[in-house]
Amino acid sequence: MKIIIPMAGMGTRMRPHTLTIPKPLIPLAGKPIVQRLVEGIADIANEQIDEIAFVIGRFGEEVENKLKNIATNLNAKYSIYYQDMAMGTGHAVWCASESLKGNVVVAFADTLFYADFKLETELDGIIWAQKVKNPESFGVITTNNAGIINGFVEKPKKFVSDLAIIGIYYFKEGEKLQKHLQSLIDKNIKGNSEYQLTDALENMRQEGIRFGVGQVNEWLDCGNKEITVETHAKVLQHNKQEKLISEKAKICNSKIILPCYIGDEAVIIDSEIGPNVSVGNNTKIEKSFINNSIVQNKSNIINSKIYNSMIGNFVDVYDMTGNFSVGDYCSLKK
Repeated sequence: MKIIIPMAGMGTRMRPHTLTIPKPLIPLAGKPIVQRLVEGIADIANEQIDEIAFVIGRFGEEVENKLKNIATNLNAKYSIYYQDMAMGTGHAVWCASESLKGNVVVAFADTLFYADFKLETELDGIIWAQKVKNPESFGVITTNNAGIINGFVEKPKKFVSDLAIIGIYYFKEGEKLQKHLQSLIDKNIKGNSEYQLTDALENMRQEGIRFGVGQVNEWLDCGNKEITVETHAKVLQHNKQEKLISEKAKICNSKIILPCYIGDEAVIIDSEIGPNVSVGNNTKIEKSFINNSIVQNKSNIINSKIYNSMIGNFVDVYDMTGNFSVGDYCSLKK
């Protein structure tokens, strides 16, 4: 089985955190979002993951090496494809055409999920969906009485369904998806000025390919800072079995309220941390209270009270109280 991960977007809703790193590499409880995504897919797969193909922008060698490590940790081949222009979801997947062969899962990298089933690969395809209150913001599906998908609509202006596609798809034959994506490109067929994956799926359906609806226990979004902080808390709560507090961390005269993640060489002195807090490697926290927040690597938080926040790498926070979103290499001082 192959996994295709489109992740070339700029992540503008997550700025300033995406000014220095792609959104899918932001860590949640010590692991990048995209790593948790591919591990989740591997858990439900009935077969070995042979290849993980990432569709990215020109993010540089450091980012590509991190993605390579994610693939090799799953004993999978690593491939990189570039999407140099934002031309839609269909175009993003089409960029990985060489890898669209055989059993394929396509998963967009700002989505996490929890499920307790194994993938049924006998079906032509599976589209994972969940009911939402604002279907006009999503691609949606309609189904017949047997639960087979009988329509795809991208961001409907009028109500047709509240079953939103969550961004994870399975195809028994990736070649058929590639053929229909290629047809959209060749004929310059666009929806909302972009090549839409839902248009290719609808054409496949009309050709006789039967898609079932996939169900997950929980769908977690990482679209913006507020939602990502909520998702981070759920990730901590779901992964209590992981070793989340490093033996290399130094914790002195402090209270840790679980669940929390504390990285290597972190130093926590005279502080109260948690619940739902991640503290990155080599970060120092002293005389502070932090809850429901993500603090990344090599930062310093001194004499502060922080909640519902995202703090980047190499950040200094002194004598502050509040809800913050602070990018890398910044300082906050009273």
